[in-house]
Amino acid sequence: MVESDSVLGGAVSTVERWPGVRVDRGSSAHVIIRHSGIVEELELERFGLRYVDCDPWGFAPAPVPGDAGPDGRPLVFSVDLDATCASIAAACGDADAAAYRRFVEVWGPRSAAVVQAFGDRPSPARLVRHLWPIGSRRPRTPGGEIAVDFLGSGDALLDRWFGSERLKAALAWFGAQSGPPMSEPGTAAMVGWVALLHDVPPGHPVGGSGGLTQALAARLAADGGRVTLGDGAARLLVDGPAGARRVTGVQTTSGRRVTAPVVVAACHVLATRTLAGDDAPPALADADPPLGNGFGLVLRAQTNALPSYPGVGDEALQGLQLLCTDRAQLARAHGDWLAGEVPREPVPLAMSFSASDPTLAPAGQHVVTVWGQWYPYALADGSDWETLAEPAAQQLIAAVDRYAPGFADSVQRLYVQTPLRLEQELSLLRGNVMHVEMSLASMFGFRPTPALSGHRVPGLAGLYLTGASTHPGGGVSGNSGRTAARVVLADRRPAARLRAEVGRHLGALRR
Repeated sequence: MVESDSVLGGAVSTVERWPGVRVDRGSSAHVIIRHSGIVEELELERFGLRYVDCDPWGFAPAPVPGDAGPDGRPLVFSVDLDATCASIAAACGDADAAAYRRFVEVWGPRSAAVVQAFGDRPSPARLVRHLWPIGSRRPRTPGGEIAVDFLGSGDALLDRWFGSERLKAALAWFGAQSGPPMSEPGTAAMVGWVALLHDVPPGHPVGGSGGLTQALAARLAADGGRVTLGDGAARLLVDGPAGARRVTGVQTTSGRRVTAPVVVAACHVLATRTLAGDDAPPALADADPPLGNGFGLVLRAQTNALPSYPGVGDEALQGLQLLCTDRAQLARAHGDWLAGEVPREPVPLAMSFSASDPTLAPAGQHVVTVWGQWYPYALADGSDWETLAEPAAQQLIAAVDRYAPGFADSVQRLYVQTPLRLEQELSLLRGNVMHVEMSLASMFGFRPTPALSGHRVPGLAGLYLTGASTHPGGGVSGNSGRTAARVVLADRRPAARLRAEVGRHLGALRR
């Protein structure tokens, strides 16, 4: 494995940002990989991976005095469904609590089927095979027919199930973490994923998000693999006549040539296109997946205290602090992003895993990550992110302080990752943490493009694609790498190699 960065793991890595303070560079809470089975398959616990469960996995504050709507109690989403429903009943009423319990019963099997689809190749037949069993049961639920639910918007789904705007806002903000607003078609399943969190919650590796990558590297070394940092691929080595071209390895930035019958590119699909250069076949050379105009802005704060939310104790600090009480806040932030503007009213998601992991900071100190979504990479008025970074960061801190009074005063040091810095630091083009937009038109067999959706690159044998650019998309998943590995192994079986050789010879004869 060759990696251009000096830090292993890219957006799944942790560094000592300040003396004794370990800070994630990208992801912090791991959700999808904990449902994929990959951690167990690779026995990563044997190689040092330890997860701290986020339980409660979600918290949504009560509206602050003066907001539209009644004041009330905070919402706390625990793994324990009974405890969650009790919190919903106290904050939103018995009817919504009963509806949420039924929602989890209905969407649990549906989301489990999505997990299976995420872990398989994205062919239409395979997708139908995973989803057909739940569709064939034709459940008669308040959520309606399954096709309407899966193809509809998250907002429409929430409106059919629940009455409380506070509950709908919390679930919509969770669902929106993949990028599209919950008003878009096909986003209902992103909301439905919450049903699985009452079985296996999000987790944070002890020592930071990079604990997952370090365990993977240790497993790779145990299997005879080697990782080289700071000397990434500069170009693909390609050989063979026209119509039968294949990769033979890579040349690194230092000029070293690494020969191999197979190259798996886990970088951005457009970075792979650059590596191929003039040898890129049409499917790769013409690839133009939607990258969007940025994704979000991240604050990494060293504080001398944890956020303190009125009406709730330390349970609010274990998981995702969904600081949104009305979906109108989300709509306004997304509308500003569409206009190429910094959100006038940013919506924060806070995480403070030093509350449960003392290895992240010295005694008396904490690490708080604040995520603000829908910050444009390119601003409509031509403003420079170097100039905007500090005021945008202070605005986002103030948005947290509104729900957790005193938070702003607790901040000792601050590291700001603007969309531009995300691109520069983590090679996330245009600051898109998902590589390619996660809208319905860019998922499954359309990701990153229909021609490249099978992990192979037609016209360039031996080159395979994986990573967030490919199915099932961004997030800490591992599914893409496992599927790509299965495709590689299937292609290298003797029968598959024989068919490929016969096909190439027949092609040459036809020409």
